Amino acid sequence: MNVCSNFVFLTTLACQFAEYLSEDELSLLSANLSVLSSMLSAIVAQQGICDKNDSSI
Repeated sequence: MNVCSNFVFLTTLACQFAEYLSEDELSLLSANLSVLSSMLSAIVAQQGICDKNDSSI
């Protein structure tokens, strides 16, 4: 999947959510997805540091 395909997919998904969810549900979903994104970023960073430390041993 290329970058443009990802944007089209995400835009379509966002529009579908907006059509079927209330404003409160959208707000909660958005907040939860932001938390998930932050957690995944932290995991990737931690794995990168651990991998770097493991390879220097």
